Amino acid sequence: MVTALVMINTQRDAINQVAESLVELTGVTEVFSVAGKYDLIAMIRVKDNEALADLVTQRILLVEGIERSETLLAFKVFSKFDLETIFSTGSEKMRN
Repeated sequence: MVTALVMINTQRDAINQVAESLVELTGVTEVFSVAGKYDLIAMIRVKDNEALADLVTQRILLVEGIERSETLLAFKVFSKFDLETIFSTGSEKMRN
């Protein structure tokens, strides 16, 4: 599993609309509205780097209202939760 964080700046009046569009995309597991330099942070969990590239460069790119983004690739995840088990259910959807 590949995990990435996409930090996003949106048009001022589009934060909620962009967040709702992003969370509907397969592979985007959460979208956080945040204070600070960015407006939103999207958590991505996908099967492999190819799926990540497709999601970030093809599908997120098409979401209207995004002005700029920066993607961070996670090398290792430290968590209280067994994320592999949680996200392996439905992983068939991530392949599409």
